[in-house]
Amino acid sequence: MAKGGFPGFGGNMGNLMKKAQKMQKDMEKLQAELQERSVEATAGGGAITVVATGKKEIKEITIKPEVVDPDDVEMLQDLILAAVNEALRKADEMVNSEMGKITGGLGGLPGLF
Repeated sequence: MAKGGFPGFGGNMGNLMKKAQKMQKDMEKLQAELQERSVEATAGGGAITVVATGKKEIKEITIKPEVVDPDDVEMLQDLILAAVNEALRKADEMVNSEMGKITGGLGGLPGLF
């Protein structure tokens, strides 16, 4: 091993630790911001709208009255599930995209998030 650091890390161990600490602070800040950001998904041509946060909390579900059919509750349930699952998928996508900007593609490391 070369003196003063590990090969491929572009500098000494102190520099690597500083970068890791900055990345950690940036990630903490971003996680707080993502809790406030939201995504929206629809199903049934806009009949159901779901809003979720980056923390994967459902904040709002809107159902257009014309989609409510007492004789077909299963369809309404399916539309709600589809919209909720799409909103959660979009929330994941948003979080992964933003975290990737900070980690530079290291997001695949277990236990990082």
